[in-house]
Amino acid sequence: MPHTVIETPLKQDSARFDVAALRREFPVLNREVNGKPLIYLDNAATSQTPQSVIDVFSDYYSRYNANIHRGLHTLADTQLQPGDEVLISMLEHHSNIVPWQLLAAERGFTIKVIPVDTHGALDMDAYRELLSERTKLVAVNHVSNALGTINPVKEMAVLAHQFGALILVDGAQSAPHQKVDLQDIDADFYAFSGHKVYGPTGVGILYGKKALLEAMPPWQGGGEMIDTVSFDAGTTFAAIPHKFEAGTPAIAEVIALGRALEWMESVGVEAISAWEGVLLDHATQAVSQVEGLRILGTAPKKAGVLSFVVDGVHAQDIGLLIDQLGVAIRTGHHCAQPLLHHFGVDATCRASFAAYNTLEEVETFVTALNRVIGMVR
Repeated sequence: MPHTVIETPLKQDSARFDVAALRREFPVLNREVNGKPLIYLDNAATSQTPQSVIDVFSDYYSRYNANIHRGLHTLADTQLQPGDEVLISMLEHHSNIVPWQLLAAERGFTIKVIPVDTHGALDMDAYRELLSERTKLVAVNHVSNALGTINPVKEMAVLAHQFGALILVDGAQSAPHQKVDLQDIDADFYAFSGHKVYGPTGVGILYGKKALLEAMPPWQGGGEMIDTVSFDAGTTFAAIPHKFEAGTPAIAEVIALGRALEWMESVGVEAISAWEGVLLDHATQAVSQVEGLRILGTAPKKAGVLSFVVDGVHAQDIGLLIDQLGVAIRTGHHCAQPLLHHFGVDATCRASFAAYNTLEEVETFVTALNRVIGMVR
């Protein structure tokens, strides 16, 4: 594959983003699919993993396998009551819809939905109107996994706090692609997944402000999360974070997630973001020339996600056929069915970019896309 270099600010001494060198750190990128080099453009679902992260598992289980303090956090908000309101957005992943629906059925509070405009950007005027003294929590993603829209979560936090509401930000699609300053955003809770930041599956991060975590009860019981246990006096719990960390966690996965975040810092999160912006711009311009193709999600601020439909062609057919040409994209509703229904579709094709993708891969993807569309029309 040709060597692609782009001028971009790196944290390292070098001022050049060397994609070819970076790709050599990812063993999976050497494989072929149906006799063709793999072009992996499904990074919004799961990013690939560098060798330094893979090595953690062998190192851990070979050298220092042992139990440790526990490492899993989960939000349990027991303060929501009938008459209270939780605001979520049309852009949410099912994982930030379904839990609130289940809890609302149990606790009797109301869920209200922030709409989006025709470009897939949040309607901030509607958000302001929805906020009230009844609003107890705003739960919104930082970046839409289906459209790539970047939400103004800092402004949303300011507005929520003016009404005494808390804000939970789903950072699953922002942590891999941009620098996140939690102090600046002033989010009360922030969560993201390990397998989207070049790390392992089955592990993630949930940040919460100290005062809020201290006020919350444990969400499950087990070892390590207690201070004292007595049949007569009952149980008292350990200080945070331990009171939320019952049982043995995925120790190796937690270590590997730390290594993955270190890897991102070594490359430079700003550099990754800049490079993905170049890829997104190039791909957007290229697919815009494809006859009958419509891009969903054209908000002014976007991450490296390109979601589209093609007139007269089902997304699944495109996905299956383009895979035969060695290009891996994602098709379907992307766990965002309400959003897709809002735009009048039940599935889209989604190409999503990561640090190791190249402009040449974008060109190959567009060529393959044109070929597939020609086959099925």
